[in-house]
Amino acid sequence: MDLGLKGKRAVVTAASRGLGLATARSLAAEGVDVVMNARGEEALSDAAAEIRDTFGTDAIPVAADFNTDEGRAALMDAAGEVDILVNNPGVRQVPTPWEEITPDDWRYWLEVHFLSSMQMIQAVAPGMKARKFGRIVNMSVSFIKFPQVGFAHSHAARLALSGATAAMTRDLIGHNVTINTVCPGLFDTDALHTNLHGHAKRGNTTYEAIVQDRKDTCPAGRFADPSECGDLIAYLCSAQAGFMSGQNIVNDGGVYQGLF
Repeated sequence: MDLGLKGKRAVVTAASRGLGLATARSLAAEGVDVVMNARGEEALSDAAAEIRDTFGTDAIPVAADFNTDEGRAALMDAAGEVDILVNNPGVRQVPTPWEEITPDDWRYWLEVHFLSSMQMIQAVAPGMKARKFGRIVNMSVSFIKFPQVGFAHSHAARLALSGATAAMTRDLIGHNVTINTVCPGLFDTDALHTNLHGHAKRGNTTYEAIVQDRKDTCPAGRFADPSECGDLIAYLCSAQAGFMSGQNIVNDGGVYQGLF
C-alpha cells in the first residue's frame, strides 16, 4: 500500500533503537527522508547508515538531547521544513512511590514528557498549517489509560501532553494537520527487557518468570515486534489519514483508536 509519503521529511526522536528506530525504518520504507535524533552518536550514526543503505532515502543523524533547549535548536536547524514529527522521549522511568516524588521530580518529568514535545510541536505546526499538510505523533504508553502504581510523575506529564494536543488538534485538523498519541503496550525492545529485569529483582523472582507472566497477560501470547508500532505510525502519517486525530493504544492484542 502506497501511503502517499514519498519525498516527505520527518523528524523522529530517540531513533537509534527500539520503537523510535522502528518508526524511522517504517517511514523510510515509504520514501520519507528522516532526520533521526538520539543522545548516543555512534548508535545513531549506525542506524542512519543502515536506513540509507536499505531504503535509499536520506537519513540524517543529529546527536543531541532534545529535552534541552540547545538540543531542540540543533535538531530543528538540521531538519529544515518538517512534514512529520514523531516525539519519542526515550527516557526510562524508575517506579517511585508517590510520597517520595519531590518538586524537582515533578518538574523533570514535565520537561521530559510535556514541555520538550510541546515546544517541538509549536516549532513545526505553523509551517504545517500554512502548507496544508502535517502529521504529528506523540509516543506515550498504554499505562496512561491504565495507570500503574509508582508512575504518578510520568503519567501526569504524559496526560498533560495528551490534553494539550487534544485542544490543539481542533484548530489544526481543518488544515490537514493531525496529532495522534500512540500508547504502546509490551514491545520486544531493550527497554522492555531492562524493565523486566528490574521488576524481577524488586519482586524477588526470576527474569524468566516475569517474562512468562507478562506474555500470559497478552491476548496474542507474545510481545509485539517494534515494526508493528512503526507501521502503525507510518499509517497515521499517511495522506489517507487526514481525518485521524486521537489516542491509539497498541500492543500484540490489536490496535484501538479513540478519536478526540
